[in-house]
Amino acid sequence: MKNLLKKYWHIFSRPSVHFGLGFLTLGGFLAGIIFWGGFNTALEVTNTEAFCIGCHEMRNNVYEELQTTIHFNNGSGVRATCPDCHVPHEWSDKIARKMQASKEVWGKVFGTIDTREKFLDKRLELAQHEWARLKANDSLECRNCHDFEYMDFTRQSQRAATQHSTALASGEKTCIDCHKGIAHELPDMSGVEGW
Repeated sequence: MKNLLKKYWHIFSRPSVHFGLGFLTLGGFLAGIIFWGGFNTALEVTNTEAFCIGCHEMRNNVYEELQTTIHFNNGSGVRATCPDCHVPHEWSDKIARKMQASKEVWGKVFGTIDTREKFLDKRLELAQHEWARLKANDSLECRNCHDFEYMDFTRQSQRAATQHSTALASGEKTCIDCHKGIAHELPDMSGVEGW
């Protein structure tokens, strides 16, 4: 029995000699699974409405506005949450957006929008950043729910049907070009060219 214990002790006291690359590969694989699980869990936690409205800047400003729109309460019972409109669904696009949003945390940390007055003062700038982002990605988040291929133009107003079948279909415009202020109040647009 003593010799058997010595043999096993010898194996476990110098694993690289006995297990080598296979042992290290398996250990790395297991560590990778644990890291990936933790990373994905954190990603999904930050992708919830509860997380988004966890700070009063969002809860007391834009979230209150959302509650009065058709995206929040409607006859179909389908409700858009903050991440539905502000975070793409595809993984690679979602990661890119999360990296971009990490810069927005500085606004919270340094208190640049921590009061209603500060928020309103910065509102146009914040809205323009979001509109530019949606313009650049062809309103990707809008298209997660509103699929152009399935739009029934006969059930739309004449103006909407014309715009959707021409400007949107040709790629000349994207959703955000016409639908600013659809889920949140527009900022003071006086002094903005084209308004």
